[in-house]
Amino acid sequence: MLLKSVSIENFRCFKDEVKIQIDNLTTLVGKNDVGKSAILEALEIFFNNDTVKIEQCDSCVHTEQNSVSITCEFTDLPDSLIIDADAKTSLKDEYLLTEEGTLMIQKVYSCNKAKPSAEVFVLAQHPTAEGVDGLLELKEKDLQAIIKDKRLQVSLKGNPGMRKAIWEAEPDLKLSMVPIPVTKPKEDSKRIWEQLEGYLPVFALFQSDRRSQDSDGEVQNPMKAAVAAAIAEVRPEIEQIQQKIEEKAKAIAENTHKALKTIDPNLASELTPQFTQPTPAKWVGLFSVNMTTDYGIPLNKRGSGVRRLVLVSFFKAEAERQLVANNRRNIIYAIEEPETAQHPNNQKILIKAFKELTSEPGCQVVLTTHSPGFASELPVDGIRFVTVQEESPEIRSGVDVFGEVATTLGVVPDSRVKVLMCVEGPTDVSAIKCLSFALNQQDPSIPNLNSESRVAFVVLGGSTLQHWVTQNYLRGLGRPEVHIYDSDVAKYSTYVEEVNNRNDGSWAVQTGKYEIESYLHPDAVFDAFNINIEITDQPNESGHATPKVFATAYSQAKGFDGIMGDNKAKQKLSDRVFPLMTADRIKARDPEGEVEGWFRKIAEML
Repeated sequence: MLLKSVSIENFRCFKDEVKIQIDNLTTLVGKNDVGKSAILEALEIFFNNDTVKIEQCDSCVHTEQNSVSITCEFTDLPDSLIIDADAKTSLKDEYLLTEEGTLMIQKVYSCNKAKPSAEVFVLAQHPTAEGVDGLLELKEKDLQAIIKDKRLQVSLKGNPGMRKAIWEAEPDLKLSMVPIPVTKPKEDSKRIWEQLEGYLPVFALFQSDRRSQDSDGEVQNPMKAAVAAAIAEVRPEIEQIQQKIEEKAKAIAENTHKALKTIDPNLASELTPQFTQPTPAKWVGLFSVNMTTDYGIPLNKRGSGVRRLVLVSFFKAEAERQLVANNRRNIIYAIEEPETAQHPNNQKILIKAFKELTSEPGCQVVLTTHSPGFASELPVDGIRFVTVQEESPEIRSGVDVFGEVATTLGVVPDSRVKVLMCVEGPTDVSAIKCLSFALNQQDPSIPNLNSESRVAFVVLGGSTLQHWVTQNYLRGLGRPEVHIYDSDVAKYSTYVEEVNNRNDGSWAVQTGKYEIESYLHPDAVFDAFNINIEITDQPNESGHATPKVFATAYSQAKGFDGIMGDNKAKQKLSDRVFPLMTADRIKARDPEGEVEGWFRKIAEML
């Protein structure tokens, strides 16, 4: 399951409910003490309640309420659930989805106790008509009684089938968004929750606070996440073990039941064996890993930068491992200020690892940062600006807050910058840097934009590009601009014309080929992924451009059920293929020298 959003209410500074949309790579930006860490810790409490535990003082001090609500919304849901050996059902059949087809799970914590307890609800469009509501809480004999009373022709075995028949017989179910309790011992609702728990993503929180214990904090947590990921991968074997244990335990219970009948038949008739399996989190708790470094020195005795390099190394190794793994439980990594105590080179390694991780199916990353340089390398669509309005946190995203984000992070013009390079997205930045580097290696008169401090990249964002151009947001920096857009969007020609008419030294162009990926050489793709694809200047006969062609070939090679999305395909091409482009490969794909022409024009501006 993939996390789509999280809603928080009455938790610390979040007095009123606030909803945060979660992308594959989400970055929370804001001043200190506005609630960024609270969002990550709310997620930790929801998924694990381990690294951070819910406490009595966590309810907002500005209200008299004692309950904290954390609600997570999910997509990519399981197709079916098995309540028991003879009862297969689905979230849709049980009316446990929202109107949009997502799953919303709400956990409500009662903070009026020393150790707050939680009750879990599914918020769904559920039947509320009298007589057909609350069916998930009824026992088999109660459902059978309704079936008989309504004289429905359906088997009296299997609760899901009986519920479905009852609902289908009702002319108006009066569907409404209601909370359905799933943790109290109320028959199938609880069994469904036990099934869903096994599908929840693995959540790993890395906090910026550095603890001194080798067995905890950032030293231990990467290893705990590794254990959790390993357990998720051997889940089928674990389920087999649990199934055998359940069979043996039920056999013993049944023998006890038979023996009890000889003592008191009336009492024995009321006993039904119930088996509860351990959750994945309990399996993770059975294992721990301690680490020492060279010469047997405990890791917690090394410097803070070295200790946090464990995190860097973990993500790098995990990114490489996920490249070959295609059958795993989804995972969410939440990291506070990953740039802390890290050399800029290590920060680049982290960013690359995050992007590689989130390019794989079922992996998400949520970050907080105060670093302008770090934030500038992350996807613009995933930026969430956290601010406080009238003593209550507010979450915003989009072009209208870019200026505020820049101000909050302390972004100021660099006097060395002479040219602003404006592109649609972050993958275009990587592509153009790699192409300029390759040509520079053969001809040093062509600027290497990978290291040229006089050129600053500005990611306009495809959906917000119009605002940047028509409002001329960058005018105040007093620098000429270069705009390079793909030719796949016809309306961009209007923006190209507008930039070219400024008469301030700025210029704009659309690519001659369909998009920047159309300039790649198939040999570079093969070297990176051992995949042969045909790269065409324009979409092929099937209407597919290079990213889609690559996504199809890559997904088939990896054995994925579906086809990777274009954005993830572009990210992979950006990270792995563009760095393998050489001057000869560029000239083979661009014999007329269009790409080289861009860089020579920039050289003249410099």
